[in-house]
Amino acid sequence: MITPDDYQWLFRKAPVMATSIGEDGVYLDVNDATLKRLGYEREEMVGHRPEEFATPATIERMRHELRPVLRRTGKLENKPVSFVSQSGEIVDCLTNAIVEFDREGEFLRTVAMYSEISGQARVNFKYRTLYRSTPAMLHTVDNDGLIVTVTDHWLQKLGFEREEVVGRPITDFFSAADRKLYADGRLQGLIKEGSFKNLKRQMVTKNGRVIDLVMSAVPHRNDTGGVDHLLVASKDVTERNRAERELRRTLAENARLREELTRERDYLREEVNVAMNFGRIAGTSSALRRMLKRVEAVAETPASVLLQGESGVGKELVAHAIHLRSPRAAGPLVKVNCASIPKELFESEFFGHVKGAFTGANRDRVGRFQLADGGTLFLDEVGEIPIESQGKLLRVLQESEFERVGDDVTRSVDVRVIAATNRNLEELIVNGSFREDLFYRLSVFPVDVPPLRERGDDVVQLAQHFLEQTCKDFGREVLTLTRAQTANLRAYDWPGNVRELKNVIERAVILSQGKVLRLDLSMPGLKTEHTEAAPLAGENDEVLTEKQIKELQKANLIKALKQTNWKISGAGGAAELLGVKPTTLADRVRTYRIKRPSQ
Repeated sequence: MITPDDYQWLFRKAPVMATSIGEDGVYLDVNDATLKRLGYEREEMVGHRPEEFATPATIERMRHELRPVLRRTGKLENKPVSFVSQSGEIVDCLTNAIVEFDREGEFLRTVAMYSEISGQARVNFKYRTLYRSTPAMLHTVDNDGLIVTVTDHWLQKLGFEREEVVGRPITDFFSAADRKLYADGRLQGLIKEGSFKNLKRQMVTKNGRVIDLVMSAVPHRNDTGGVDHLLVASKDVTERNRAERELRRTLAENARLREELTRERDYLREEVNVAMNFGRIAGTSSALRRMLKRVEAVAETPASVLLQGESGVGKELVAHAIHLRSPRAAGPLVKVNCASIPKELFESEFFGHVKGAFTGANRDRVGRFQLADGGTLFLDEVGEIPIESQGKLLRVLQESEFERVGDDVTRSVDVRVIAATNRNLEELIVNGSFREDLFYRLSVFPVDVPPLRERGDDVVQLAQHFLEQTCKDFGREVLTLTRAQTANLRAYDWPGNVRELKNVIERAVILSQGKVLRLDLSMPGLKTEHTEAAPLAGENDEVLTEKQIKELQKANLIKALKQTNWKISGAGGAAELLGVKPTTLADRVRTYRIKRPSQ
């Protein structure tokens, strides 16, 4: 029967260098061949770590490659290591190692054997070192697709350490799509085929970034001609692919916009902004209905329209409505704000110019009439057009022809003109600042847009629309208008018309807290909510009885609780809505025996 001492004797007398390493990483035993070759005594090595007897390069490999592979696979096969003997000689070896476990699976020891390598092996080792340091993205896999070695550049590209990759399947670093592509033995089939060129693949870096690669490979074959290793070179084409994708998107976008850009040249078409109900004119007043009848009557015709009305009444919206109801609805609606154009640039703005026509004309420019060809041209604030430019505008309206500034080529256009003004053009004719013939050409069909003060309950409908739209735009829960607030809205004169109403509602939403619309903060001239409630005592000086007052207060409490979803205190609660303390409100709820309805 062989005893443990016999095993120790066999280990120490083995004719090859061998060591036994414990779980703590120090030598448990060193055989005689190792001691003889390195020139140490046994007590000089036992209890010490292998790094104390290795070269710096081997120490690095032990920490970052050999030990991780050993932990992962339980063995090492023909891995190069270099020791330093007692005399300072470098001893290059190939090591094979296995991890031993007991019957219960507990770690016993790691046994490593070493064979000193020949001159040819040293050359191979040298080339192995060169392989790692080459400035290319290379990796080598065995016939199972396990990573044998990688270059430093490969590690740098993917962000891993060497010990994190050696011995692992190359597919661990592929994208999900490529892992699926090479599942079920298809990777081994590719390796078996040998070389390939310019395969497109994706790998994932340690931080999760996907990079695009083009891979080519050459095989290393064994004595029987089978592939035992595959050397793979990869080229990172992520940026190139990104640039190509961007170029394709740009070309596609250019193709889509080519026709439009050809016509617009150096500026974009101005879209008419429609604020009310996405183009639907809101309101039911008789004044509005009269205007809409005229809009419906003229929309189907090619006649020029003159929209007259105070500032802010929504003439731009009416122009948009006429355009949408006309046969030109599929064409462009181009707006020109005549009040914003410098006097010297009117001609260029209307008709365009050619390069060099005047100082600053560095390129050709398309005018608004040409831009609106086949559609509608909306001339807002037409009363602001300089008298010296009105003659050329009259000509294009009469003849549908014009020339660009600095050009002698006559161009034809098909444009329907809608003009708008808040000024009295007839007075401008009298004082000589507006041409009478232009006025009659523009006002073939005049439409008066009524001011808001003449539209009765439309103000409430518009206010409710603006309130809902503003709350939606601002990400707020929709607030409600109280009866007192609507009364104030009706009573106000609205000198700024619909534009002023929209601004007032937007300010009120911004200034309001909780679920209460503070219209009084947006319109300081209005009464506050508490003051607004006063007329409930009777507009005809009617005196309420005590019982009536209590019933009124109880009804008001219930209304406030319903509006706040029966929340008494805190932001947006009924106490805040009523302007009382939460304790006061709670007492009144108990006094009036108010109970929340069952759900």
